[in-house]
Amino acid sequence: MVGGEETRVKAGAVSKPRGRPRSFDRETALEKALMAFWEHGYEATSVSDLTRVMGIGAPSLYAAFGDKRALFEEVVTSYSTRYGAFCDRALAEEPTARAAVGRMLREAAAAYTAPGHPHGCLVQHAATNCASPEVEASLRERRNADLAAFESRIEAGIAAGELPVGTKAAALARHTGAVVQGMSQQARDGASREELEALAEIAMTVWPRA
Repeated sequence: MVGGEETRVKAGAVSKPRGRPRSFDRETALEKALMAFWEHGYEATSVSDLTRVMGIGAPSLYAAFGDKRALFEEVVTSYSTRYGAFCDRALAEEPTARAAVGRMLREAAAAYTAPGHPHGCLVQHAATNCASPEVEASLRERRNADLAAFESRIEAGIAAGELPVGTKAAALARHTGAVVQGMSQQARDGASREELEALAEIAMTVWPRA
């Protein structure tokens, strides 16, 4: 009986798992999907477009990423970590709100015009003509979170005496957000890094001084 049980255990140990192993690199496929969404937006990028650029079939896409919306959410997270992290770094690392926003705008000019990927910001453009209220709301929440981060950093600058007590933090934060969004669109329209850097310098001149 013991010998029979041992035989069965050995047989189970070498048995092959059910289903076929994944035949593509998931991270590579995700990056290709990111580029497609970045270039064309959420609505204009179909599942057939995605399977073509990712080099996989629809069943593999659904098995690895879920549906189109789930894939897009993962794409946005990846984009924010890989291509959009300059914003959080500037706000966290610079000693003053003025230095943080100035650095962020300069780095946006570089990031939005860098070769090798679509110009502008995916989060700003992906919801264009979007018919999905859920996707549109998700992207809006991200943009509003950025505004809240700007306002929080500006309020810290006011409390530290860097900015005058009467500074309107919410309005200055919205000005910053408007500049970032405008830079993104102008990059899509062909503005160069140098042109956007000049815009960033002008935008900083409206900041009050203590």
